[in-house]
Amino acid sequence: MARLEFASDYMEGCIPEILTRLTETNLEKSSGYGSDEHTARAAELIREACDAPDAEVHLLAGGTQTNRTVIGAMLKPWEGVIAAQTGHISVHEAGAIESLGHKVFELPQRDGKLRARDVEAAFHKYIVDGNRDHMPAPALVYISHPTETGTLYTRAELEAVTGVAHRYGARVFLDGARLAYGLGATKTDLTLADIARTCDAFYIGGTKCGALFGEAVVFPKPNTCPRFFTWMKQQGALLAKGRITGLQFETLMEENRYVEYGAKAVRLAEKLREGLKEKGYQLLFNSTTNQTFVKLPDDKYQTLCEKVGLSFWEKPDDNHTIVRLATSWATTEEDVDALLTLM
Repeated sequence: MARLEFASDYMEGCIPEILTRLTETNLEKSSGYGSDEHTARAAELIREACDAPDAEVHLLAGGTQTNRTVIGAMLKPWEGVIAAQTGHISVHEAGAIESLGHKVFELPQRDGKLRARDVEAAFHKYIVDGNRDHMPAPALVYISHPTETGTLYTRAELEAVTGVAHRYGARVFLDGARLAYGLGATKTDLTLADIARTCDAFYIGGTKCGALFGEAVVFPKPNTCPRFFTWMKQQGALLAKGRITGLQFETLMEENRYVEYGAKAVRLAEKLREGLKEKGYQLLFNSTTNQTFVKLPDDKYQTLCEKVGLSFWEKPDDNHTIVRLATSWATTEEDVDALLTLM
């Protein structure tokens, strides 16, 4: 049997529709740096999906680059960003935000999420500190949807967090690297329009959601970050062949493909979780998206590693390992059935 791959949601190339469109348009002559017709149409489709007709849309290549570029543009030199202790910028981006000189204020998480009361406490603590003029100021709140552990914010939770931030004059940036799986989840009440209505900036992930690469940054209100295009250029985040990214997002956003491919991956992840529970495995983090976290005896972990690509997550004790299993747009029913058989 061929090796099964559940290590991540970016193991394959791209959805077939993108590959077809790239081939069909390969010899087109397009102007550079995102000034082409495919990028323009992608931006318009994104505005329509977000119900944000005036939104600015900018296309970048990858997640860490996007987080670093957006956060750097949204903060003054003496300001910092609030994030969950498990947030991607906190633990898995090699200090990318700190490399710009911005402090990351880490707060406790619950199911991977920030709670409004903890965010409020952080702002209040700064305001009442008599030495605050000698300290970096929290001016941005960073959240992920889905979170690092596959959980989702509800509409009420997102509104509560953004409401607190805005009351304190701060802004909110939502990392949507896996947004397709959040929008495609069966247990969610949060829409793309809700995100655009409540957040100051967010991005629609492509790399982990069926594109070869690419992330679409959205500022629902124009001039949220003046001269952002120039800032992208300075940060090395502007692609000369911008039409390649534009074409991918044009294709993803057409016919609701972005959400439908995400929903397919979530459905297969739910099948996997049900099968694992029936076999008596302990699941962690209450994920409702494409990521599944399971606790394995170490001997089972070692055996599986020989036949299955999976991601090490953590060691809860000397005899067990927690692993992540991720489905994607390319996962099949047969893949899930084969994995459950091995389990």
